[in-house]
Amino acid sequence: MRRIAISVAVTSMAVMLAGCGMLDATGSSDDASPAKGDDITVGLLLPEKANARYEQFDYPIFKTKVESLTNKKGKVEYANAESKADKQASQMQQMIDDKVDVIVLDAVDSKDIASSVRKAKDAGIPVIAYDRLAEGPIDAYISFDNALVGEVQARSLLESLGEDISITDKIVMMNGSSTDPNAKQFKASALSELKGKVTIAKSYDTKDWEPENAKANMAEAIEAIGADDIDAVYSANDGMAGGIVKALRAAGVTKMPPITGQDADLTAVQRILAGDQYMSVYKSYPDEAESAAEMAVAKVQGRDIQFDALTRDRVDSPTDKDIPAQLVPVVALTKDNIEATVVADGIYEVSDICTAEYREACAAIKLK
Repeated sequence: MRRIAISVAVTSMAVMLAGCGMLDATGSSDDASPAKGDDITVGLLLPEKANARYEQFDYPIFKTKVESLTNKKGKVEYANAESKADKQASQMQQMIDDKVDVIVLDAVDSKDIASSVRKAKDAGIPVIAYDRLAEGPIDAYISFDNALVGEVQARSLLESLGEDISITDKIVMMNGSSTDPNAKQFKASALSELKGKVTIAKSYDTKDWEPENAKANMAEAIEAIGADDIDAVYSANDGMAGGIVKALRAAGVTKMPPITGQDADLTAVQRILAGDQYMSVYKSYPDEAESAAEMAVAKVQGRDIQFDALTRDRVDSPTDKDIPAQLVPVVALTKDNIEATVVADGIYEVSDICTAEYREACAAIKLK
């Protein structure tokens, strides 16, 4: 409830400030950027394309919001690193050379990118960490409540095992990339819920979050444990869940054990309908992307009051403390609330989900 209250408070404050004509007010911070008009350039660096959300949601939503906030005079310089840390460093250097006004960064490798963040800072370009907490002197951070993500996944997995849950139940953990600080948070918070209640039979940190790597890891786990002895699979995201399902099918499994996920990918929603995946974590990409755009524009235009209203949380990174932040809440997505989440929020149309293959499953839950 605290996170929801924060969101409401931010919205209310923004409205009040706009009504009072105070959004252009500039605080006394020595680090504040010089106030600029609407003709600004915002750099957006996203990490990969393996997860459909970045190209399908984050970038277009962010771009549209920047345009709406700047009377269509502001532009977004966009680059995707395709999971390559060195490529992202080059992309960020190009943005520094191009003298963009602010950079919104979703890091491939949060540690390696720190030197690039420092270069941007030295060039007078603010950097806002997006979705993943980059190291170095970032100005702000926006993401979903990552500790809550892992907790929601683990609690859902335990729930799926029913009242007869036992420490002898064997779980495979398919965690995200070791270079992603979010993956570490998901893993730690999930383990805090699972330990002492089930047995973690195998655990993997999946290189680059790649579904094919998850598939290979799962095949190894099946060989070591036995397909029939795997009671559930913790998958940190939906892309990897898809790879896990493929590995289980290749091993002759027809009825899938409960499998978690994250991101509410369309294929994952359909797997949930079909019973091949138990749940996903739905994160409102419009909320995150639009808030990031608001933060970026406010920062570069010197609107400190609005910027402060959007960053009322505080987080620490390995290099910096007390970073202004906004943490967006998440929701467990199951078969029972597909309509109330991804459909109600306009992420997918029912026709997108209920294709011919899934029409019967949609009818069973009265999704139409």
